[in-house]
Amino acid sequence: MAAKEKTKHFSETDELQLDVHKLVLFNDDVNTFDFVIDALIEVCGHDPMQAETCAWITHYKGKCVIKKGAVDVLKPCFKEMSNRNLTVEIQ
Repeated sequence: MAAKEKTKHFSETDELQLDVHKLVLFNDDVNTFDFVIDALIEVCGHDPMQAETCAWITHYKGKCVIKKGAVDVLKPCFKEMSNRNLTVEIQ
């Protein structure tokens, strides 16, 4: 029996997902929960429940992905969160 060759075909969706980056929020000992929650709502467009959940994940795990997308979409959020003295990184 001949071995079958496996091939991977990339769809347009696969190509789009390759350009997906993450905006990660890191925990700090300076900012209050309310400040972080307000920033997530105002800057990242989170609803209050999502913002609170991300704040708790960041607190307990040390970091949390707060937004995904192309770098050019994440850069304004990165800049504004940084301006608010929150530690963020685009990965």
